[in-house]
Amino acid sequence: MRKILLEIRGIEYSQTQSGSYVLDLKEVGGRRRMPILIGGFEAQAIALALEKMTPNRPMTHDLFVSFFGIVNARVKEIIIHEFHEGLFKSNIVVLHDGMEVNVDARSSDAVAIAVRFSAPIYTTEKVLEEVSHINERREDDLEVPEEEEETYDFDSEEEEMDIVTLEELEQHLAQALENEDYEKAMKLRDEINKRKKQ
Repeated sequence: MRKILLEIRGIEYSQTQSGSYVLDLKEVGGRRRMPILIGGFEAQAIALALEKMTPNRPMTHDLFVSFFGIVNARVKEIIIHEFHEGLFKSNIVVLHDGMEVNVDARSSDAVAIAVRFSAPIYTTEKVLEEVSHINERREDDLEVPEEEEETYDFDSEEEEMDIVTLEELEQHLAQALENEDYEKAMKLRDEINKRKKQ
């Protein structure tokens, strides 16, 4: 089985599935993409790790990092190895006491753990061929159309984006993390990163 290395291109909001997000994976050195529609909790878990944002209390995926450290195990890689009837199947490859063990996992959970261990994410040629032409896929859902990038709006605070300074955005971000409002924190971090690139 030839493995194809993937990179995370980003996480965006889904316009077609309320409360869902698109995990955009792309083959390294190629043009094919493998978008997967995932839930809000998993999107937050991945985004927080990518942005190196530390929540006040550990999330479920952070517990794996602590537990693996205690038992002297590490994540070698994850492999998204099958796509069948709208369902992605993945393995987390764990090294422990000189043995390699494959642990079955949802792709979103596997990616959230891979990011925390800086472990590579792979798929197979067969899976990539099956899904690379699809714009969005949920792990347990049917095909849905492509979505556009979205940024955080301040409708709850009735603030206009063009009058909010970068410093105020960072204050909102700190407050969101303090309140454990990770969805809002993720949106704020997206807007802060966008401003810094301008």
